[in-house]
Amino acid sequence: MELFFYQATIYLAATVIAVPIASRLGLGSVLGYLLAGIAIGPVLGLVGSETRDLQHFAEFGVVMMLFLIGLELEPRALWDMRHRLLGLGGLQIVVTAALITAAALALGQSWQTGLALGMILSLSSTAIVLQTLSEKSLMQTSGGRSAFSVLLSQDIAVIPMLALMPLLASAPLRQSLQSGEEYESSMSLVAGLPAWGVTMVTLGAVAVIIFAGIYLTRPLFRFIHAARLRELYTALALLIVVGIALLMTAVGLSPALGTFLAGVVLANTEFRHELESDIEPFKGLLLGLFFITVGAGINFSLLLAEPLVVLGLTLALIGGKGAVLFALGHLFKLRGRNHWLFALSLAQAGEFGFVLVSFSLQQGVLTTALGEITLLVIALSMLLTPLGFILYDQLSRRLRESSTGLPDDEIDDQQSIIIAGIGRFGQVVNRLVQASGFKTTVLDHDLAAIQLMRRFGIKGYFGDPTRPELLHAAGLPEADVLVIALDDPEACLRLVRFARASRPDLFIIARAHDRTHVYQLYQAGADKIVREMFDSAIRAGRYVLEEMGLSEFEAAGTSRAFYRHDRESLRELATVWDPDVPMVENQDYVELAQALSRDLEATLLDHRARMHQRASDSEDAEEENPPDSAAL
Repeated sequence: MELFFYQATIYLAATVIAVPIASRLGLGSVLGYLLAGIAIGPVLGLVGSETRDLQHFAEFGVVMMLFLIGLELEPRALWDMRHRLLGLGGLQIVVTAALITAAALALGQSWQTGLALGMILSLSSTAIVLQTLSEKSLMQTSGGRSAFSVLLSQDIAVIPMLALMPLLASAPLRQSLQSGEEYESSMSLVAGLPAWGVTMVTLGAVAVIIFAGIYLTRPLFRFIHAARLRELYTALALLIVVGIALLMTAVGLSPALGTFLAGVVLANTEFRHELESDIEPFKGLLLGLFFITVGAGINFSLLLAEPLVVLGLTLALIGGKGAVLFALGHLFKLRGRNHWLFALSLAQAGEFGFVLVSFSLQQGVLTTALGEITLLVIALSMLLTPLGFILYDQLSRRLRESSTGLPDDEIDDQQSIIIAGIGRFGQVVNRLVQASGFKTTVLDHDLAAIQLMRRFGIKGYFGDPTRPELLHAAGLPEADVLVIALDDPEACLRLVRFARASRPDLFIIARAHDRTHVYQLYQAGADKIVREMFDSAIRAGRYVLEEMGLSEFEAAGTSRAFYRHDRESLRELATVWDPDVPMVENQDYVELAQALSRDLEATLLDHRARMHQRASDSEDAEEENPPDSAAL
């Protein structure tokens, strides 16, 4: 028992220390788990051979991951995405796997081993890439959406890969593994059956999963709901996953295959979100534990013994895979920064590669020595992923400076209102101002956005709004109002500072990303600052108040009172905000924020009471002086 507590403490401590540090450095949680495992294993030697046994338990997190992936993939949505999934994603997997197979054959490996390596290394890191794309706000770009399509194709392709892997097993390796097993499963439903019998039992198991998902889940959930105990929902979700995994194991199939199929079947049911919320914590914990055990089990002595071989294979993988992605991006008409983002973001191997290597070792597809090299190459390629995004940032900056070879537009129409940025925010501002009879000069560095606006009859000029010469050409010296609606907070801040320094009398309205950005813009000299989500959030809150019984008049008045108080609070907080001190560590800021929060609550309660009293007085007056019916 003491050993168990010791190991649990080591693994949990490594997790809570390494993962937040990796996330702050922009490396992502998966790399954080891997680094934690490397630290407690090869570096410090705090864990040993028990890591292998723990890894078998942690692999169940992969089963849960595939169940959740299935829940996200509605059959209709998959059908709508079939061209990009099969075209871009399918071609990436097939071409990459073929090239790696050919390289393995050239190095003297068998075709079975080469194909296994091709499938393993064709996958990219879903966790790292999606998290980085989200952090850098690149998910909605053309390159980000294409990368997501490829990652989704890869996640789906893991299922047939797991099913195909046992067929590639080497007979001598399989015999040695079977001879080394201590026991054979006594729960097999296909042991001793002829081939046709195995096929029938396997198809029957798949049919049972589909039938149960369609017809039995609703009665089960209604039965559980009658108990009104929250923990029973969690127990039922785990029962579904564990039961399906057990059934798949009994018929000789991958547990991940069954749970993925069940997830797809349940994707259209009303219990989808309930299952996701119940399974997600277990999946995250077990997957994190799995990646830690992978990091702890990496043979770094092999890297020190043969550094040129391992590093050469890693760089060859990244270079070859990047070349395939670049070619496919060109074929699917990706251009400029999106083209480079697509190629550089997916050039590494992925976390599912660890799963497939572990599974292939169990099935006798790869030798132990080859498996260790493959694990090391996968881990190193993932560790190098941030370098790919750094390279993308450098290329993106150069491409932006060159503006894809297009010069800025000649500005031939100067108006008293300049709007910098014509995205979702700037479009609404521009439509309101122009529809009210005022003319504007619109600037944006996104050529596609400018061209789209022109198709709808809205005139705009292409160019970087933060460039002084472009602002001067747009009429900044004579303008009355400058509206800064840029997506980039840093660019917005630079533009406010320049405009205020150039024109102290100019009225500047700036878009803010969050409270910290508000304080920065306030110090930079903006006259009016609009948080991009603030007004819409107030409107949503007003709808909540109306639904909870307040009249439309009372809800609107309360919203206005909240708006005024919040604006005044921001001005007061801006005076004590220090850019060099985190807000939670700024004692003056925290105390003032708490006091203003208490004042807000008292203000709104008093406001509601006064409005309620005013409404009551109005009703009493109507009862004393009823309206003349002839006047109605």
